[in-house]
Amino acid sequence: MDLYRSHVLVCGGTGCVSSESMKIIESFETELAKHNIEKEIKVVKTGCFGLCEAGPIVIVYPEGAFYSMIKVSDVPLIVEEHLLKGRIVTDLLYKDHTTDETMNSIDDVGFYKKQQRVALRNCGVINPEIIEEYIAYDGYQALAKVLTEMTPDEVVDVIKRSGLRGRGGGGFPTGLKWEFTQKAPGDIKYVACNADEGDPGAFMDRSVLEGDPHAIVEAMTIAGYAVGACKGFVYVRAEYPIAVKRLQIAIDQAKENGLLGDDIFGTGYGFDMEIRLGAGAFVCGEETALIASIEGKRGMPKVRPPFPAIKGIFDKPTLLNNVETFANITQIILKGADWFAGIGTEKSKGTKVFALAGKINNTGLLEIPMGTTLRETIYEVGGGIPNGKAFKAVQTGGPSGGCIPAEYLDTPIDYDNLISLGSMMGSGGMIVLDEDNCMVDVARFFLDFTEEESCGKCTPCREGTKRMHELLDKIVEGKGTMDDVAKLETLAKTIKGASLCGLGQTAPNPVLSTLKYFRHEYEAHVNDKKCPAGVCQALLQYLVIDDLCKKCGICAAKCPVNCISGVKGKEIYHIDQERCIKCGACLVACPFKAIKKG
Repeated sequence: MDLYRSHVLVCGGTGCVSSESMKIIESFETELAKHNIEKEIKVVKTGCFGLCEAGPIVIVYPEGAFYSMIKVSDVPLIVEEHLLKGRIVTDLLYKDHTTDETMNSIDDVGFYKKQQRVALRNCGVINPEIIEEYIAYDGYQALAKVLTEMTPDEVVDVIKRSGLRGRGGGGFPTGLKWEFTQKAPGDIKYVACNADEGDPGAFMDRSVLEGDPHAIVEAMTIAGYAVGACKGFVYVRAEYPIAVKRLQIAIDQAKENGLLGDDIFGTGYGFDMEIRLGAGAFVCGEETALIASIEGKRGMPKVRPPFPAIKGIFDKPTLLNNVETFANITQIILKGADWFAGIGTEKSKGTKVFALAGKINNTGLLEIPMGTTLRETIYEVGGGIPNGKAFKAVQTGGPSGGCIPAEYLDTPIDYDNLISLGSMMGSGGMIVLDEDNCMVDVARFFLDFTEEESCGKCTPCREGTKRMHELLDKIVEGKGTMDDVAKLETLAKTIKGASLCGLGQTAPNPVLSTLKYFRHEYEAHVNDKKCPAGVCQALLQYLVIDDLCKKCGICAAKCPVNCISGVKGKEIYHIDQERCIKCGACLVACPFKAIKKG
């Protein structure tokens, strides 16, 4: 066994890979060999560390030195100073956004202090392509315990008592779903994993598959034993090539080591898995549409009941959970139902993974106990709003969720609280909005997405989302009336109640929540023909501030349509609003801040 004095962990998640982290790894290996210390230092390609804002990330142990935004050109310095001379390169260490303080160790980084990693426990810790590293962190011990010490009923009972609820958006009790599938009649049953993550800005499932794929292989095998299934399918979108590659490596390694296939651990139980690629249709995240796609059909929802637990893939009883739900299973088996149930709130047990994005300092992936407040998540973990801007709202649940205003920042995050505010947990997207965001435009953005992604099967969703989008277009163009706002609200409620599946039923949420909390912005667009945030282009005006204008003519020189008039050195300049194309060139060009947008 090789012993190393230092480990260099380099993020191999999609975000850092896009910023050349694979070249960083190659550079480390080259530099270590150049100094003849390649047998003393181990370079480890890991999954996502979570703090994507700081990527590419390199962590050097045993010191825990947290290097951020590393370039290939930085590698020789780290090798020569830190790994050869033992001197941490402080100029490359992560700096806190709010204090500008240099963090000497990952233990000092505020982003991680309120987190409790269960689903993400191995992400950023192990090399996901080496099964031995997973096994070293208790990998496949839960499967061994289940197959050699527990009956299927006992496994289902543990999951029920843990209080785990589905992390894919619906929040249905996981143990009950397992029990329904177990008790469904039939000799052939299936287990399916929903990795069709389609929310804008969401990458929770992708990160688990990239950073800890064996956890999903092990959990699905446990689920198969519990419900009486012999085969599993992982439905993952083809846009996740790194996740697909590493998951396939994990499946192959598990088979080679007798952890998948026939007679696992000599118990007589057999389970196999395969990957099915999706083409990126958001609607295929809905369970019946996903099942249709696995079967090779067009991904369109079906009326329920029957539910997949009774009639699923190829009309056989099917257990379907999403990636994050499965990522909790092995820890529940090893540590017990009471341990998991001791985390979180009364009705929302455990932790939740969120993809934090938008107007936030610490963009990235985080895992917090249920019950953590929105304020703690945004300001303590997320590092607050950049550039001193004021927080306006947080949009949770992706296109299916709603916008929660500042007055509810102290709300504990759980399934019921978010629904009561007109939003939802969803799969874990969390987009922060600041004072510069127009809430009408935000609602239009998400509705544009759901209209595009509607499968077209049911009329309320197919036609209703299109009509809502048209009304929002009319409002942001300054042509709307209060009657249009009333129609928008009525239409949203109708679509919510009449659509076939979850896509249509939740598509109106961004509109309804912004109407509830930010109606005044709709009224400003309609009555005053103004966009309070200065976002909607048709309602914008660029104006010269007389007291600040230096009569220099720079704005006029930069105007592409010659709509700014004045005499250089003699007259204050004026913008012709009818001719102005609202390009903003004058605002950018003026060195005296004499142009305002309003």
